[in-house]
Parts: sequence; structure tokens; C-alpha cells
Amino acid sequence: MTISWYPGHMAKSKRLLLEQLKRVHAVIEICDARIPLSSRNPQLKALAEHKPHILLMNKADLASPGDTKKWLKYFATMGETAIALEANKAGGVKQVVPAIKKATQEQVARAQLRGLKKTVRVMIVGVPNVGKSTLINSLAGRSPLKTEDRPGVTRSNQWVKIDAYLELMDSPGLLWPRLDSQVAAKRLAYIAAIRDEVLNTYELCISLLDDLMETAPGAVGDRYKVADAGLRGAALLESICRGRGFLLPGAQPDIDRAVATVLNEFRDGRIARITLEKAPDAEDKHDVQKDG
Repeated sequence: MTISWYPGHMAKSKRLLLEQLKRVHAVIEICDARIPLSSRNPQLKALAEHKPHILLMNKADLASPGDTKKWLKYFATMGETAIALEANKAGGVKQVVPAIKKATQEQVARAQLRGLKKTVRVMIVGVPNVGKSTLINSLAGRSPLKTEDRPGVTRSNQWVKIDAYLELMDSPGLLWPRLDSQVAAKRLAYIAAIRDEVLNTYELCISLLDDLMETAPGAVGDRYKVADAGLRGAALLESICRGRGFLLPGAQPDIDRAVATVLNEFRDGRIARITLEKAPDAEDKHDVQKDG
């Protein structure tokens, strides 16, 4: 399965982002804590150079806590400001505003020296379905932006006032034009950053299960009553059908139901708290940057 997806509205979104960058003082990039590298856009830092940059690892409640700590340590060694959070939960975003104020304090101080009260404008960016609108809604304490758990819902830039001197811009998710790494592309599909409608979900599910059996075989076995840890591919999916009772007339496995169930339960964190990408050692950081 080869994944390549770059809808026309995303090409337009990139042009809009370049225009809006001139109007903001800082950039918040949101990634998915389960795939902290694959869910980052390698173009963003170059596009937003010279702007203070904060990385938010959202959906940390769905990721392995130990792996998240390692990623935070790794990003710190890279000189990045990174925060793990749960944007959809009360109190889950309390570190964000202080981080913005710290990142922009020099700009605010320069304005104050000129007798101005500066309104800080911050751009929210990231690949689809990582929680950009959810973050803003949580910070604003209301629901000014439409949110759905699927990519492509936010289609136009919107400014949302957080307090008297802070505004956030919600932007459509920005995915790179070519998914050069098929490993990264599959991982983006796992978290629904790419619409299922343009994918072969059967092959995607098989790939996800194989990755999960490498990362967390015990969690898969417990969740789906799979006793044989050596099962892979179609045989594993059929075992899940039988363990869950997903059977058609004649006791045939209901593969479509199993595929939908596995994908949804991974995306919702119901299999386990799983991180599919491990933080590299500090000495590997240049290779990681090059690969991304």
C-alpha cells in the first residue's frame, strides 16, 4: 500500500500560512505524542524561522508515559521547548499560556519600552487531526471552533481572543506535499491524519497490528483474546474476529468489522497507552533530523 495524499485545500492553506506568518509573534506546533516525529511537518521550522517556536505533544494520555518523558528529554537536548498535554481535558493545557508568555517576553518588553501594550498573536500549526482547534477551545474556555475527530474539518484561518493581550490563530492542518517516507505515512494514517476514504483500511489495519505486536504484544493479546503471540497479518486479524465474536453466517470471520474496530480502538487509546516511535539517543539526533 502506497500512501500519497495532498488535497487542494492544503496547498491553499500553505500559501495562507506563509502570508499569516508575517502577522504573528510566535508559532505553536502540535504533534501526536504517539508518533512525535511522523506527525511533525519537516517544513514548519524552516517556514517559521526566527519566530519563537513551542512544540506541544498532544494526546499524551494515549501514549506511553515513559516514552513521552524520553521524548521531552530528547527535544530539550535539541534546544526545543516541548510540552506534553491532553488538550481535550480540563486543566490539560495549563502550561501553554505561561510558555507563550515566556517565549514572547522579549517582544512584549520592547513594546512596553515604547509605551505600548502589545497583543501577542500566535499561530497554531500541525498535521491534520492532532487537536489544534481542541487546544484553542480549551484555552478559550468555550467552543468557538468546529472540531471533529477527522482531518480536514478546519478550512480557514480564524483568530480567537484568549485574553486582552493574547490571540491564537487556528490554521488548517498542514501536511507536506509528498509523503516521502511510507513508514511515516502509515503512522499518520494510523492516527487518522489521513482520511480512511483514500486508504485501503484492510492493509492499514494489518500493518498497524504488525507494528503493535512488535511494540506491545501483551496489550494486543489481552485486548483481543489472542493467545498466540506469533500470529501476524491475516491470521492475527482472523484470530481477533474469533476472540471478539465477530462472525458472519457460517462462522466466517467478519473482517470488515474487525478492521474498523482495531483502527478505532487504537485511535481512541482503548488497546493501551502505546508510543510507536521511540526517542533517539542524543548522538543520533542529526540522523533523525535528516530522515524527517
